[in-house]
Amino acid sequence: MPESEILNQAFELGYTYTRSTGPVVGRFLTGLRDRKIVGIRASDGRVVVPPMEYDPDTAAELSEFVDVSSEGEIVSWAWVKHPREAHPSTEPFAWAMIRLDGADVPMVHWVQAGDESDLHTGARVRARWADETVGFITDIAGFELV
Repeated sequence: MPESEILNQAFELGYTYTRSTGPVVGRFLTGLRDRKIVGIRASDGRVVVPPMEYDPDTAAELSEFVDVSSEGEIVSWAWVKHPREAHPSTEPFAWAMIRLDGADVPMVHWVQAGDESDLHTGARVRARWADETVGFITDIAGFELV
């Protein structure tokens, strides 16, 4: 039986498309670039940060943007004693639910603190902005205790 010739071709898989962030997420990211945080008002009046396109209760399209503060309070948190390579800090830190002033729904971000004993529910924090903001969630380079 003759040996078959094996055909092969070099191939590189690529995704050659771009995705628009749309009017809601785009406005949030543009705000971050400008060192401002915006939320959106839900049908029940609550202000949600980060904003979402559709109401979580009614599925209605949302469009009323609300400026919120870059300061707020910790609602809940979890201490990370040994950060991993993929974490946002090489030092111990906390993942936290942070309710920004002017918002009703807390957002998740990380908090830089010297020690776990420095944190508590209700602690005041403020956004620490990246040196260069470009319109990514990482424009908030963490939160710090006020």
